[in-house]
Amino acid sequence: MLKERLKSILRGSGSPGKTEPPRARPPARPPLKSGQKETCRTRPSRGLEQFFGYFRDQSGLSVLDLGGVFQENINFITSLGHKFYSEDFLRIFEETFGAEPGDQSNPSRIEYFLRQSLNYPDDHFDGVLAWDVMEYLAPPLLSATVDRLERVLKPNGYLLAFFNSAEQAEPSPYYSFRIQDCANLQVTEYGQRDRAQLFNNRKLEKLFQKFGGLKFFLTREHLREVIVRK
Repeated sequence: MLKERLKSILRGSGSPGKTEPPRARPPARPPLKSGQKETCRTRPSRGLEQFFGYFRDQSGLSVLDLGGVFQENINFITSLGHKFYSEDFLRIFEETFGAEPGDQSNPSRIEYFLRQSLNYPDDHFDGVLAWDVMEYLAPPLLSATVDRLERVLKPNGYLLAFFNSAEQAEPSPYYSFRIQDCANLQVTEYGQRDRAQLFNNRKLEKLFQKFGGLKFFLTREHLREVIVRK
């Protein structure tokens, strides 16, 4: 019930005449483990710059943020005249599959998860900010999620996603992303989290093979920023 009320508040928040976007609490994050410290820094993002560059001189577009609700992201996207939508994707993921994710290949559970997290009409969004949420999905669930994202994106819509470029199967930093401007992000690290699988360029090309185009940017933090176009 709370999730549905929050959606109803956020949907359409960038419509004309809205001078004060809705305020919302940030998504819940897992508690830090003993010895871990939350770190925060601002860094440039070529992927973010290109993502919003594609929408230059346009307004009234629909943008979905899968990282939960951060006021900075609401303010920035609505200030451009776009409509802001949000899903706390990883929270729904953990509510569906558990904090220690279990079977992600069960078709009925996958469909339930997608109804909770990406229940939108086809060709609904001009852009999706997926951030790093796909790193934690096992192959069957990831494939179904990418298919659903491809469906809800409009033709020539864009998706921005981040993937850790480390080639070892080890825990990676867990981040949240707050937009500072069209080319800079405030990145907050909450500790370490296990990735479900490793990604290289070839694997990402296969993952997004249904899309029309793909571009990579590698950052100093060993994050591979990926933009795909439907």
